[in-house]
Amino acid sequence: MMPEDCLLLRDGAQVTTSASGIVPGDLLLIKAGNKLPADVRFVEISSDAKFDRSILTGESLPLSGTVDSTDDNYLETKCIGMQGTHCVSGSGLGVVVATGDKTVFGRIAKLTNEPKTGMTTLEKEVLHFVIIIVSTMLSMIVLVIILWASWLRRDHPSWINVPTLIVDCVSVAIAFIPEGLPIALTASLTITANLMRKNKVLCKSLQNGGDVGRCNEMFVTECSIGTKKMTPQSARDEIRDDHNTSTNAVDQLRAVAGLCNSGEFDAATGTLPLQERKINGDATDKAILRFSEGLGSVSELKRFWKKNFELAFNSKNKFMIKTFSLADAEGLKYTLPLSEGCHYSSEDLLLTIKGAPDVLIDRCTHFTSNSGDTTVLNSDIRSTIEEIKNDWSAHGKRVILLARKTLPAQSLVVSNDLESEITKSATTGLTLVGLVSIVDPPRAEIPEVVRTLRRAGIRIFMVTGDFALTAQAIARDCGIISSVPSLVKDFKALSREEDSQHGSTKRELSPEIIHEHASKTSIVLSGPEIITLNENQWDQLCRYDEIVFARTTPEQKLRIVREFQARDEIVGMTGDGVNDASSLKAADIGIALGSGSDIAIEAADMVLLESFSGIVEAVQYGRVVFDNLKTTIAYLLPAGSFSEFWPVMTNVLFGLPQVLSSFLMIIICCFTDCAAATVLAYETPEADVLLRKPRNPKTDRLVDWRLILQSYGFIGVLESFSSFAMSYWYLQRSGIPFSALWFKYGAVPDNVTEDYYNARLAEASSVYFVNLVVMQWFSLMSLRTRRLSIFQHPPAFNKQTQNLLLFPAIAFALCTAIFWLYIPQLQTVLATSGVPAEHFFLPVAFGTGVLLLDEARKFALRRWPGGMVATFAW
Repeated sequence: MMPEDCLLLRDGAQVTTSASGIVPGDLLLIKAGNKLPADVRFVEISSDAKFDRSILTGESLPLSGTVDSTDDNYLETKCIGMQGTHCVSGSGLGVVVATGDKTVFGRIAKLTNEPKTGMTTLEKEVLHFVIIIVSTMLSMIVLVIILWASWLRRDHPSWINVPTLIVDCVSVAIAFIPEGLPIALTASLTITANLMRKNKVLCKSLQNGGDVGRCNEMFVTECSIGTKKMTPQSARDEIRDDHNTSTNAVDQLRAVAGLCNSGEFDAATGTLPLQERKINGDATDKAILRFSEGLGSVSELKRFWKKNFELAFNSKNKFMIKTFSLADAEGLKYTLPLSEGCHYSSEDLLLTIKGAPDVLIDRCTHFTSNSGDTTVLNSDIRSTIEEIKNDWSAHGKRVILLARKTLPAQSLVVSNDLESEITKSATTGLTLVGLVSIVDPPRAEIPEVVRTLRRAGIRIFMVTGDFALTAQAIARDCGIISSVPSLVKDFKALSREEDSQHGSTKRELSPEIIHEHASKTSIVLSGPEIITLNENQWDQLCRYDEIVFARTTPEQKLRIVREFQARDEIVGMTGDGVNDASSLKAADIGIALGSGSDIAIEAADMVLLESFSGIVEAVQYGRVVFDNLKTTIAYLLPAGSFSEFWPVMTNVLFGLPQVLSSFLMIIICCFTDCAAATVLAYETPEADVLLRKPRNPKTDRLVDWRLILQSYGFIGVLESFSSFAMSYWYLQRSGIPFSALWFKYGAVPDNVTEDYYNARLAEASSVYFVNLVVMQWFSLMSLRTRRLSIFQHPPAFNKQTQNLLLFPAIAFALCTAIFWLYIPQLQTVLATSGVPAEHFFLPVAFGTGVLLLDEARKFALRRWPGGMVATFAW
């Protein structure tokens, strides 16, 4: 964002140096077309010097530069040129005051580029799971060592020596850790991110994919929900109904609206109907220009008047000024009343101004009456105008005041600072020509989006720069405010005294208190009021269900986000401008619009590529990815951890042969189970995914005791028991009864040879392996849903619920098992073996039993949602 070279004044001579060589105190020579390489304080500036700050402020028109300070705010004063902005005209000389990260642009860029501190929610959850698994694994290893040291080494010295003990400890680790989990989790997150991208939601980080699903507060800006197709239709109809056609009052309004405007019709679309013609300019100017053109030709007006000065609108002044000299006397009849037009001199200037009514109304001393004459603006008329403004604002219309003033030639002072003279002239004596209201209706889908998010337990708050009345009306149109106007509270409803019911400290306010005890209330606050809030008032504010923050600055947006986060709220923030970057970065999940600024997109965690409605898919997939990851872990643990662990432990404790080899344990984790676990990411959401409250990260963990009970205490026990039964039944049929193995500690039964014994053990290990592989197919089907029956959420023959990839995953597991068990060369090296055909079919019966038992559990959960089964449901 910096130029390669720049021109400096050092030791009285001009030198060219690279931008990286600039230091504070250097004198920078500025010319038209230059991009400023640093923040500079102007010491010399030409009268026509203008700087494009749109990259920082979003203002479309360039601002003039001055030597004198015009504002105490560093960002607003015109005596400062900022890094990254362009000099579009004029020239000047400035002292470098900041470089690199210390510039305004550098601070914003640094903020957006710095990674968020701390771990993401998913990283915390995975770490929590790893701690559980590793702690349990280490405990089991310690138990094995204690048993060996205190018992086995003394009573069975030939059974386990030190090298064998090390092997057994490694076997416990292999058995207990689901080695396929990292593969399955990464694949699941990648698949979910791709699914979100297909739905026009770009997730910039796999770890952040699930964060939006846990948001319980969503702050939206007006830019996120507006159509950007502003129209002044309501104002135009009102004027046509009220004005007297024999006067030129409407012509005067049309003239000021058309002249004090930076919009321009695109010549290529000049022959199209008015509403279809393209206009270059910002949204407000486009709407007002289209309004003026609808009342008469704007190009004709511009032929009568020649522009000689322009002061662009900015967020500080909140008005725009243009002055004109008369080019054709015919233009007077469209612009001024007859009584003023006859006294207008060709040397005079016409000052036109438009802007915020609350800023300009005090500068007006006269107004244009319905007859077109100029009349003194008395208190009664002013009250009427205020009522109109408030009424329009209350209906969600953005109100613009249009005014004019004639500057007599003899009153014009020759000065190098023409802008100051013109601005000073506009401080009083203005004639109010009229008000124009601009309607920026929300997109048609926005109310339904808000309702959907509300049903999902998410509170929607609006943050905007509009006036409070306008913001409240827009919020009501969007459904963000649902209370009747008389019940909407304001700043006065927030007591500065301590909240006696819940206390005033942050620690005393839990999410449960906020949601369970909050009444259905609404409140509207403005930026200046936000600054004055104390801790007690913030505590009260956080309990409101519907909040609109009006007239907010970027600093106030950032404070809002941090105050809610300090009260244990999970905050999502939408935005599209540079000024939103800091709050997007600070939020738990920052969501930018694809049409927004590059800095906003860089600061955000997620980008809505198409429209705000994509946030519904983002929330849905955010919850689904958490559900699917939970399901993936629940699927991997029974076979990949629990059922692999017990063959090792029975070998150590009871002297039984290890009926599942360590190699086949790895095959289960990394091959047969991993493929099926991965395709769970393609599962469609359950019907109630957007009807549930947001997940509480403190109580609803990725892995909790309920999931452990489901995986280990239910499915794991059934799979382990049936696999042991099949293995020892096979050995029984092969002439090796269980009684010959129990507490034998490696002793070969008397009735068989050692080679025969080892061959049968390899076959028994393969039987155990096949039994687990087949039963996991039915576990896969049962774990697809946590509450719904398989008949309500079938894996096939229903487009809304089907996941046809499950069947290739099952086929892959079967082929993998056959590959490792039936190739002779692998059998010799890896001690595997083929198994009798019945051991492929018997597990089908066991798996069906697991599926039916889980169906019974789900039925009880649906039938008695508050019962004991629900208490233990994962």
